[in-house]
Amino acid sequence: MSGRPMPCSPREIGSLFLFEKLSAEQLGRLCGEGRVESFEPGRVYAEGDPATCFYVMLEGTVVLSRRVGGDDVEVGRTSQRGVYAGAMQAYLGDRVRQVYNNSLRVTEPTRFFVLPADTFASVVREWFPMAVHLLEGLFFGAKSTQAAIGQRERLLALGSLSAGLTHELNNPAAAAVRATATLRERVAKMRHKLAVIAEGPFSRDALARLIDIQERTAERVAKAPALSPLEAADREDALTEWLEDHGMDNGWQLAPTFVQAGLDVDWLEQVAAAVGEEILPGAVGWLNYTVETELLMDEIQDSTTRVSRLVDAARQYSQLDRAPYQVADVHELLDSTLLMLSGKIGPRIEVVREYDRTLPKIPCYPAELNQVWTNLIDNAVSAVAGVGGEGTLTVRTARHDDRLLVEFEDSGPGVPPEIRDRIFDPFFTTKPVGQGTGLGLDISWRIVVTKHHGSLRVESVPGDTRFQVLLPLTAAPDDTPPTPEEAA
Repeated sequence: MSGRPMPCSPREIGSLFLFEKLSAEQLGRLCGEGRVESFEPGRVYAEGDPATCFYVMLEGTVVLSRRVGGDDVEVGRTSQRGVYAGAMQAYLGDRVRQVYNNSLRVTEPTRFFVLPADTFASVVREWFPMAVHLLEGLFFGAKSTQAAIGQRERLLALGSLSAGLTHELNNPAAAAVRATATLRERVAKMRHKLAVIAEGPFSRDALARLIDIQERTAERVAKAPALSPLEAADREDALTEWLEDHGMDNGWQLAPTFVQAGLDVDWLEQVAAAVGEEILPGAVGWLNYTVETELLMDEIQDSTTRVSRLVDAARQYSQLDRAPYQVADVHELLDSTLLMLSGKIGPRIEVVREYDRTLPKIPCYPAELNQVWTNLIDNAVSAVAGVGGEGTLTVRTARHDDRLLVEFEDSGPGVPPEIRDRIFDPFFTTKPVGQGTGLGLDISWRIVVTKHHGSLRVESVPGDTRFQVLLPLTAAPDDTPPTPEEAA
C-alpha cells in the first residue's frame, strides 16, 4: 500500500534515536533520497513481498505480524516513536533473499520516514563499514552455527535410530538363522523317517492315505487359530492322553507341537482311521516332522517379513528414494517413525494410535516431517522416562477446520509454566549436559511453520502434555520449494 507523500524535515528525522548522531549533511542526504509518507489504517506491506523499503515511524501505531498456517499472528504492537521495520537486511545484498520477514499494518493515521532499500544499504555500508562487517559476521555466523548444530542434531538422531534399527533387525535375523538351522535338522530326520517308512509294511494305499493326510495337515498348520494359554494347556493334556492311549509314550513331547499347529484329538482320530493302528505311531512321527517343518518355515517367513518391513520403514523414514516435496500420507510417515523408534520407546511405554484414516494426503516435505515426529516422540519418551519409565504415548490425527492435526500426547510430568514460552527457543533444553542440543523443538518449529506454513503448539498439565502440529490440507497458491537460505 502506498502512503500520501509529505515534506521531509531533517530536523524531525534527526530527533529520532536511530539518526540522532548523524551530521546535518547526512540528515540532508536521507531527506533527499528518502521521503515521509502518511498511511491510513491498513496494511503497509505483507510478509514475503520483495523488501523495497526501510520504514521508521514518526508518529502513530504499528502492528507487526507473522504468518502461521493461514493466519496472521500478531508479534508486536507499539506507538513508540522511532521504531523501525522493513528491509533491515538490505546491506547483505543478493547473498540473502530480500523479502519482508513480517507484515506491517497501522491502526491509526501514521507517518513514516521511508528509505528505499538500495539507499539504506548504501548509507549503512558507507557510514558504518565496521558495523557492516560485524553484522555480516553475526548474521552468517549465526546461520552457520545453527546449520552446523542442526546437522549435529540430525546426526545424533540418526545415530540413535541406527542403533535402534540394528537392534530391531538383529532379532528377526537371528530368529531366521536359528529356525533355518533347526529346519535343516528336521528335514534330515524326515528323510531318515521316509526311508524307515519305505522299508516298513506299508501298502501303496496306506502310503497314499498318509501323503494325503500330510497335505491336509500342512493346510491345518497354515490356518492354526490363536489359543489362550488355558485353552492350549487343556488341548495339550487331551492330546497327550490320546497319544499315550494309542501306545506312544512320547506323547507329552509331540502334543505342544501339534497344539501350536492347530491340531486336536479329532484330527488324530482321522489319522488313526486313515492309516490303521499298526502303522499309526510311525505315521504320527512322520506327521510331527511335517508339522515342525511347516512351523519353522512360518517362523522364517515371519522373521524375513519383519526384516523387510523394517527396511521399508527405514526407506520411508529417510525418503532417500523420493522427491523432497510430494503429496504424502502422514499416517505412513508416523508409522515408519514409530517403527524406527520402537527400540528407544521400549516395552514399558504403551503406544496408542488414534488415526483418522479418512484424512487426505497432504503436500509436504515428508523427510522433514519425519524429523519433527522424531523430535516430538523423543521428547515424550524422555518425559515418561523421568517418572519411572512407564506410561503412555498417544499419537492422534484429526481434521481441525481446514488443517490436519497431528497430536503427540504423553503421560509425563508436563512442561512447567515458567519455561513453556521458551521451549521453542534455540539452544534451550531441560536435558542434562551432553544429552540435548536444545535445537530439536526449534528445528521442528521452523520445519512446521516456515516450510509448511503450519503451526506447532503445546498444551501441558502434569500427566497430560500434548504437542500439536497443524498442517495445511492443500498447498498455498504461492508455495514453492525454499531457497537455500530458508532451508538452512
